[in-house]
Amino acid sequence: MLRRLALFTVLILFTAAGFAADKSVSDDKIWDQVNIKLTGDAIAKGGVFKVEVHNGVVTLTGPAETERQKDRAGKLAKKVNGVKQVINNITVAKATK
Repeated sequence: MLRRLALFTVLILFTAAGFAADKSVSDDKIWDQVNIKLTGDAIAKGGVFKVEVHNGVVTLTGPAETERQKDRAGKLAKKVNGVKQVINNITVAKATK
C-alpha cells in the first residue's frame, strides 16, 4: 500500500513538472522583464537600448558607451525567464581623442 502511494505521488509530481515546463512565457512579458532588468542596472543603464522579442528570441540594439555595458545588457536579457536566445546588436561607441 505504501509503495503504491509513493509511486502515485511520484507520478503526480512528474506530471505537474511536465505541465509547468509546457507553459511558455509571452513575448510581451519577456519584453517587460528585460526592460525592467536593463533599466534598473547601474552598468547597463538600459534606458537607451531598443528591445524586440519574437518567439522568445530577444534582440538588443542601440548605442553603448563601453563593451562592458553591451555585455552586461546581453547577460541580463539571458537571465529573464522564457528567453530562448539573445541577439546582441548593441554597438559600442568609438572613443574619440
